[in-house]
Amino acid sequence: MRGPLLTSTAMEGPGLVGLDERARDIFRRIVESYLQTGEPVGSRTLSLTGVSLSPASIRNTMQDLTLAGLLASPHTSAGRIPTHAGLRLFVDGLLEIGDISREERREIDARLAGRGRSFEEALDEASTLLSGLAGGASIVASPVRDAGVKHVEFVALGHDQALAVLVADDGTVENRLMPLKAGVTPATLQEASNFLNARLKGRPLHEARTEMRTELETARRELDATAARLVEDGLAAWSGGAERERALIVRGRANLLQDREAVEDLERVRVLFDDLEQKEQLIGLLDGVSNAQGVRIFIGAETRLFSLSGSAVIAAPYMSGRQRVLGAIGVIGPARLNYARVIPLVDYTARVLGRMLDGQET
Repeated sequence: MRGPLLTSTAMEGPGLVGLDERARDIFRRIVESYLQTGEPVGSRTLSLTGVSLSPASIRNTMQDLTLAGLLASPHTSAGRIPTHAGLRLFVDGLLEIGDISREERREIDARLAGRGRSFEEALDEASTLLSGLAGGASIVASPVRDAGVKHVEFVALGHDQALAVLVADDGTVENRLMPLKAGVTPATLQEASNFLNARLKGRPLHEARTEMRTELETARRELDATAARLVEDGLAAWSGGAERERALIVRGRANLLQDREAVEDLERVRVLFDDLEQKEQLIGLLDGVSNAQGVRIFIGAETRLFSLSGSAVIAAPYMSGRQRVLGAIGVIGPARLNYARVIPLVDYTARVLGRMLDGQET
């Protein structure tokens, strides 16, 4: 298991230290079988997997694990399935994480290597790719753009129209068309440009905007009235990136209906589909992941958003080569996700996405 890959999100509950070797072995076998088949696991099934105990001893140990809150008995079945607390214990202490195949690496590298894409196009491709490989729904939010202002300029396009241009330190450019009143001269456009460049350079626009508007009231004595109007209109027109509507991309909802358990529990899937429409909460979840190092895993009630559907989220931050966090990308599915496979997929996709977007950060 590659420990540094994961950031713990463990909740209060029983730990491995409270289980003897026999209980650990039986618990691990039950969880691994459940994650593979989705079926409750009984003592007879366990006895066929090489456990050197009598069926009665196995049943007693399963009962102890159930009383500890790690296993549950669904409906009237004699078998057991792990609880969400049990899955958390397994993920944190017993899960063996492998690595993705060379073919999967090549596919991720090739599909995310396209040049000239916008941020949103790159994120859409990453989300579509990850949902297909992981077999769940994928989510990714566009980053908060907080780069400082590099240069601003007003360019006349005719007697009644100008282009307000804002260039950010990260290389992004915002162009906004603005109406011009009659009589605006090139000197007026330059005056307004100089005023803003002197006060905005190196500062994120969304941080400076309120202060600038206050300062503009005082500076009206220095500025030509038309230039002051241009400055005000320019501040209103540019978003500076941070105030733009952040895009949330969700792909692969149909994957959530593929397994037998989903067909039998359509109400849970319906609740999950409703959860996937909660844009602000999903962005908030991903923003929280962005503050972590490594892959984070949430199971069931560990997130308020997915507590009713009992779903699991595996997510990781993607960051630039300078280790500046840009955002997070993740997979959502039933609590019995194939953690050993999905965790390295999310991790590798996040790292490749970060490297690809890093070329747009310079």
